[in-house]
Amino acid sequence: MSANSQFTFAAATGVGSLPGGDAREAARTATGSFEDFPFLPELPARGPGADMIGRSAGMLVEMYARVEPSGWRLGDRPGRDTKRARSWLGEDLDALEEFTQGYEGQLKVQAVGPWTLAAALELRNGESVLSDAGACRDLAGSLAEGLREHLAEVRRRVPGAQFVLQLDEPSLIAVLRGHVRTASGYRTHRAVDRQVVESALRDVVGVHADGPVVVHSCAPDVPFALLRRAGAAAVSFDFSLLTERDDDAIGEAVEGGTRLFAGVVPGTDSGLSDPAGSVMGVRTLWRRLGLHPGLLAEAVTVTPACGLAGASPEYARRALAHCVQAARSLADNPE
Repeated sequence: MSANSQFTFAAATGVGSLPGGDAREAARTATGSFEDFPFLPELPARGPGADMIGRSAGMLVEMYARVEPSGWRLGDRPGRDTKRARSWLGEDLDALEEFTQGYEGQLKVQAVGPWTLAAALELRNGESVLSDAGACRDLAGSLAEGLREHLAEVRRRVPGAQFVLQLDEPSLIAVLRGHVRTASGYRTHRAVDRQVVESALRDVVGVHADGPVVVHSCAPDVPFALLRRAGAAAVSFDFSLLTERDDDAIGEAVEGGTRLFAGVVPGTDSGLSDPAGSVMGVRTLWRRLGLHPGLLAEAVTVTPACGLAGASPEYARRALAHCVQAARSLADNPE
């Protein structure tokens, strides 16, 4: 935790996904939009294996997944779906490497976290991995090992960068509340104990011991305190989904040194207000919490609300540029 708490994050970045299927164009956009905090783009429009679940399933060590009509299912050996996922990731890394020659700033890479992966992947019997506690442990271990290898590969390609690992956990609240449906759709899986959830997250967060980990969720009721205890240096969320019920948890997070990745720019095509207007809600939250305005730039990184895969390419570029402008507004005029 000490390395994480001392890390100073840049003011703006993207979440992960971009529209289209051109890896070089996506890398150009991600690196050109954020001079000091680019990210490794994900391009789910290419199809199975480029989607967030398939991409992370392709990173697993000694576990393999294939596409079935119902979704991604674990199997005994790597098939064409695993190979496709790994091939696309390699293509994305080639493009990133091309556009980060000599780069020495922060660089973010993303993967699906253990609980969203457990909720999405199926066992051989068609039920979710979530239905089997032992399978959940095995999956978290396989993911941790795969992320170690992935981070080592990215570090080899961009040796001067400071790496930030983002774990995407949109299903985390559903897992904690027992809202993940069984294969039949008639029942839901039992809620997973919070300590078990926290422990698995801590193990996966721990693979990036020499850098910070961000946990991203664009679902309501993000469990800020649990994520902090699991070792997350920052929490990424859709700012529009916050309610005053979240105030205490956010205040404690900020005072404890946790960075907020505030998703204030819509993830799909829409009219963008002036940059100052986009972060007005952040300023309002700060006043409501009684936090010092001078802390804003130190505590908040501005992002889109979620990935931009559903946006038009032109809007995606504008949205990323808007994040940079909104972050500048926040720093220049915190009050």
